[in-house]
Amino acid sequence: MSTSELACTYASLILHDDGIAITADKIATLVKSAGVTVESYWPSLFAKVSEKRNIEDLILNAASGGGGVAAPVAVAAPAGGGSAAAAAKVEEKEEAKEESEDDLGFSLFD
Repeated sequence: MSTSELACTYASLILHDDGIAITADKIATLVKSAGVTVESYWPSLFAKVSEKRNIEDLILNAASGGGGVAAPVAVAAPAGGGSAAAAAKVEEKEEAKEESEDDLGFSLFD
């Protein structure tokens, strides 16, 4: 993430936290007062996103990325039947490996 993106993100969050409408002018003003120079399209881009999406939802769902090992294996598997079975076996082996790494002989409360 670039400095421009970060500055506009923080400015948008500040405006949202204060209950102020998020506009390109207000984002640009906050970024300028922070002493950060950004390209002129970033504030308007973030303002458009804030119009279309609820900032609360973006904050609360930031960590719900999803994905994992199964998605790349399924996408990379060719259309053949034998290859799908091989991909399933690879996925099972990776899951078993993850489970064995969970128990390292100590816990959080030891």
